[in-house]
Amino acid sequence: MGRFDGKTAIVTGAAGGIGEGYARALAAEGARVVVADLNTTAGEHVVKEIAADGGTAAFTEVDVASPESTKAMAAFAAERFGGIDFLVNNAAIYGTMKFDFLLNVDWDYYQKFLSVNLNGALLCTRAVVPHMRKRGGGAIVNQSSTAAWVYSGFYGLAKAGINSLTQQLATELGGQRIRINAIAPGPIDTEATRASTPPEVVRNMVKAFPISRLGKPEDLTGMCLFLLSPEAGWITGQIFNVDGGQTFRS
Repeated sequence: MGRFDGKTAIVTGAAGGIGEGYARALAAEGARVVVADLNTTAGEHVVKEIAADGGTAAFTEVDVASPESTKAMAAFAAERFGGIDFLVNNAAIYGTMKFDFLLNVDWDYYQKFLSVNLNGALLCTRAVVPHMRKRGGGAIVNQSSTAAWVYSGFYGLAKAGINSLTQQLATELGGQRIRINAIAPGPIDTEATRASTPPEVVRNMVKAFPISRLGKPEDLTGMCLFLLSPEAGWITGQIFNVDGGQTFRS
């Protein structure tokens, strides 16, 4: 028996990296998982591997910046598995992110970036809430980052927005028995991090961490599963650092 037997979870950006880790961990605990991503080939591969491990999963393509696409994602999950209990808002532009200053970044790119990395979490939440209400409640985990507390340009701005979005939605959703929290990882050893961050920058960064290594996707899954579980039933509107001690907040 898994602790999420009979539950349905949507994980966005689950075709690889951290999102794939969340999807696999949820399936291993008995959840029926919707792997939602723009990358159909990689997403369907994750679904096949979950099935090979004895889990239940299905893929749906989604553009989290589109209200129509996110509604279709929620409808797919509800029709395929009978309802929606959990949402993990993990999708983001990251591995292909263009670095630039806030004063200089191309405006159209900046708007697109925020439409995915910030507004996408809101659109997905709006899409699933009606289905969660029918189930008597649910739980949502947003993917933040320690970038919200250090200089990281428009990426940090988006993640600070995710933190505030989490807190605001906790108030709006609490009366509907829907909890929402966020995980703020430090640097995680994924293909996206390797593509977006020069190795020397990473090496210098982790030297200062109390636990002096990059995180792994599996370092995050325990927190995600806890926040979705009944054990976290009185926790909402919180941002949890999982970062090897990178940041301290008072």
